[in-house]
Amino acid sequence: MFLTRTVYDRSVNTFSPEGRLFQAEYAIEAIKLGSTAIGLKSKEGVVLAVEKRITSPLLEPSRVEKIMEIDEHIGCAMSGLIADARTLVEHARVETQNHRFSYGEPMTVESTTQALCDLALRFGEGEEESMSRPFGVSLLIAGHDENGPSLFYMDPSGTFWQCNGNAIGSGSEGADSSLQEQYNKELTLKEAETIALSIWRQVMEEKVTPINVDIAMVAPTYHLYTPTEVEAVVTMVKNKTITSFFKRTNEEQQVEGIDDEIQESKRQKGSTSEPVISPVACNEQPSEIPHANINEVDVSSLERDPAK
Repeated sequence: MFLTRTVYDRSVNTFSPEGRLFQAEYAIEAIKLGSTAIGLKSKEGVVLAVEKRITSPLLEPSRVEKIMEIDEHIGCAMSGLIADARTLVEHARVETQNHRFSYGEPMTVESTTQALCDLALRFGEGEEESMSRPFGVSLLIAGHDENGPSLFYMDPSGTFWQCNGNAIGSGSEGADSSLQEQYNKELTLKEAETIALSIWRQVMEEKVTPINVDIAMVAPTYHLYTPTEVEAVVTMVKNKTITSFFKRTNEEQQVEGIDDEIQESKRQKGSTSEPVISPVACNEQPSEIPHANINEVDVSSLERDPAK
């Protein structure tokens, strides 16, 4: 008989009889409590948009970092424990600089992601650089290399995927659904900015300001938007929302007008095809039908012919 679940989730590197590492699963669940981050790839570059949770008016918003630069052509957005994210980012920075110094060329985005996943798998091994538990953070790694723009996602288990768009954090489920509906491969960088911010605004259901959101792009170099640039994107999203609202309202009014015309034409056709009955004709008495009087029948003819 198998032991209870709590026995197997005490150890960070012990599999349960079902083949599960509960500590890694708990770390993945912790990501769903973090801030929402959205990454979207276009044909020109990659856009990252991340929520900044300002829990107190005494905090300095510029010091709440949710998007960090790894190299001049790579940046990452994070959700989860920021302290763990800083450890991963510092490791990635060392790896990219060592690669550039050794080979004289920038490190590819996939190789950088692989180096981060290798570090994420070192938990519980007892080394200096290893963690005693899985990292409680997920990263969206955006970059531009010899293969063009690319976007990778990695989770605390050390697994990574390449994707065209992805969302992590508390609002990831709703954001992923919207990304699947709105994404296409021919997106421009400006369109990707607008889509990413509009989806973030829709998922979070709160006012978007330069204080509570960070935006960055890699096209082909990393650039973190200033508050003025964020405000410009926010204004663009608002104008687009208002325009689409009025457009949708006009279309609905046109459809309603067409429906009214169809109903009116049906009423007119029905009024011409139905016969009009005069009330005078309804009061007229029916004409009497003459009935034959059986007493007036000549019976003598029947008596002469027995066959009848």
